Amino acid sequence: MEQTMFNPDMESLSLSEQKKMEKDLLLDQINYVYKNSTMYQEKFAKAGITKDQIKNTEDLSLLPFTTKQELRDSQKRLAPFGDFLAAPAHSINRVHRTSGTTGSFIYTALTKNDLDLTHNCGARAFWAAGLRPHHRVVHCLNYCMWMGGYTDHANLETTGASVLPFGVGNARQLIQIIKDAGINVISSTPSYPNHLEKVVKAEFNMDPQELGLELGLFGGEPGLDNPVFRQRMENTWGMKAQNANYGVSDVLCNFASVCPDNYKLHFLGQGALLVQLIDPVTLEDIPVTQGAMGEMVLTHLKKEAQPLVRYRTSDLMEILETGPCKCGRTGFRFRILGRTDDMLHVKGINVFPKGIAMVLENLVPEVTGEFQIILDHPSPYTNLDIKVEHGPHITPDNKIDLKLKIEKKIKETLNFKGRIELVKPDSIERTRMGKARRVIRNYE
Repeated sequence: MEQTMFNPDMESLSLSEQKKMEKDLLLDQINYVYKNSTMYQEKFAKAGITKDQIKNTEDLSLLPFTTKQELRDSQKRLAPFGDFLAAPAHSINRVHRTSGTTGSFIYTALTKNDLDLTHNCGARAFWAAGLRPHHRVVHCLNYCMWMGGYTDHANLETTGASVLPFGVGNARQLIQIIKDAGINVISSTPSYPNHLEKVVKAEFNMDPQELGLELGLFGGEPGLDNPVFRQRMENTWGMKAQNANYGVSDVLCNFASVCPDNYKLHFLGQGALLVQLIDPVTLEDIPVTQGAMGEMVLTHLKKEAQPLVRYRTSDLMEILETGPCKCGRTGFRFRILGRTDDMLHVKGINVFPKGIAMVLENLVPEVTGEFQIILDHPSPYTNLDIKVEHGPHITPDNKIDLKLKIEKKIKETLNFKGRIELVKPDSIERTRMGKARRVIRNYE
């Protein structure tokens, strides 16, 4: 019989078993943090909380939140790892660094035990998406200090699959390697295959399906929860496109994936993370039940190097399902609505870039799907100025009608006014992984 889960003991825990495990691990983790983390000793003392007041998971709400800015400040006080480092420096086995796109970067340190748990959770996710030991994967995320590079590579290896560490850039060489090395799985951002498609057709005179890719493992940006985007990718490449790599780099790089039976993200961080939801405005706790929506707050349950307690992720989560999935996994299913720092208020409507992306994906090939929101002043807004790349076959005579069509679709679908400026294909700057910045704030 085929092994359907990488770690069935964790992935199929009953709710009562999970709650007992979370309580036991949390109490041990809080004791560890109180004993070893200077930053948290000071935070808890300032809040007037002692470790003895934390007797179960519900008591977490007594503790203060942790923010990314606090981690930055901590590492300025005590470089390089900060005074939230709770393990001896000599026990650190690997170091990553965040990209710093929303401020100064953060060094993330991991011990050997931290890495073992990280790789186990990541392997659960990739296995759930369909990766198996017989697969040969080319990993196309940035290896330069970023968690998604080397550590995700190790997560892939943990499944038993063969992994080729390609990284980003040099698309022509990548395609040649896929041809020559018998690659049947690609791991990348979901926007990267669109770039590769152009190179395959223009420089190899091939249809992308001829490369023989069977499975795509994607993460790092939204898009795959739009069935139109996903179906177009699968039709183009002839592969199964799986949303297989959701995580928070400061906390745990991959702890959620879809499964073959259910295209909703499954929580797979059992034994590593405790998930809470809060109202991002009132900061009140929201129970993790079906239909609940709120900002995701994460607490490590078994972290040695840099344990985090009540860490505000800024990701807005909606709980879609609880209870066992058809696949047998018992972790709740969820989706990410967007980020609190990307949420824009337009005449009382909450607008996320993800919503605009879904509207535009439904208009491909009239548009490429790439866009940028241009902001000249802080919120609130009466409308949004949006640059949209038109498709390569759009003529000057078509542009006015296309502009009006996009504005109408946005109004009908998202209920706000978008002022569209059409720009040439490929004129919006991308990273080497094919990713574009969605919100440009010219007032900062």
